[in-house]
Amino acid sequence: MKVAVLGAGAIGAYVGAALHRAGADVHLIARGPHLAAMRRHGVQVHSPRGDFTARAHATDDPAEVGPVDYVFLGLKANSYAACGPLIEPLLHRDTAVIAAQNGIPWWYFHRHGGPHDGHRVQSVDPGGAVSAVLAPERAVGCVVYAATELEGPGVVRHLEGTRFSIGEPDRSLSTRCRTFSEAMRAGGLKCPVEPDLRNDIWLKLLGNISFNPISALSRATMRQMCLHGGTREVIEIMMAETLAVAEALGCEVGVSIERRLAGAARVGDHRTSTLQDLERGKPLELDVLLAAVVELAEITAVPVPTLRTVHALSDLLASRTAA
Repeated sequence: MKVAVLGAGAIGAYVGAALHRAGADVHLIARGPHLAAMRRHGVQVHSPRGDFTARAHATDDPAEVGPVDYVFLGLKANSYAACGPLIEPLLHRDTAVIAAQNGIPWWYFHRHGGPHDGHRVQSVDPGGAVSAVLAPERAVGCVVYAATELEGPGVVRHLEGTRFSIGEPDRSLSTRCRTFSEAMRAGGLKCPVEPDLRNDIWLKLLGNISFNPISALSRATMRQMCLHGGTREVIEIMMAETLAVAEALGCEVGVSIERRLAGAARVGDHRTSTLQDLERGKPLELDVLLAAVVELAEITAVPVPTLRTVHALSDLLASRTAA
């Protein structure tokens, strides 16, 4: 099995290292000092489950890799529309794209069924710009429950979690999903093939839609947000509104807000990815987390006043960061 990791950052390099350890033909696509370090020393993974090093091929040129069976997409969702020149050399007729993104994916209504089947979510696929680069037919959804960070160039710190849930937009238990799942499990990761990954998308989003923008606005860690009474109340309201949108679209999250908050508190003084991006001056990945759900609330006629307020504030922050 030949796999390219496009965007081999903290999560991508961790997955690539695990697949390489399982015997897959892995190619890590990155740039800068991180790429140079992986070329010299491999990917060094530091984990409470045991440290290891994977010396997979690393490059900044996808043409050097050629067509692969799977592209594990580790890029931020706001980079998808512009990734055509990077991903095209990696594709053959049957290449699957494992899109490990937070929030609402561009393929959400692809083969969804029901009244919204085929609907384009403009917040994440404006004018079809993402679908033109990443055909929905290639997409395999992926919800990441692992927490990692780059401790330094070529060095991944695995903090917790090993679950990468995957699934087809049409809810089928496909051969391509089963094959990728087996390789991930051989590398020491959990990779269940879910009959309806959209439920997992909303479960993960329940935390991302609230903690990520609030952390950027307040500069607070997970623990600090959970312990502050007023902020915790705002997050609870945001979660309740999000659940209402999910239910209107036929999804069942299956986890209470209180349990979700308790899990977040256990993470401790972890900075969300959005806060880390803000601190590094990078674009904020909020369209797929927040703007998309506000858009979905409109088509389902679900009132989300708190989500709208936080979206307005965080959108202003994002625009100032981009400037």
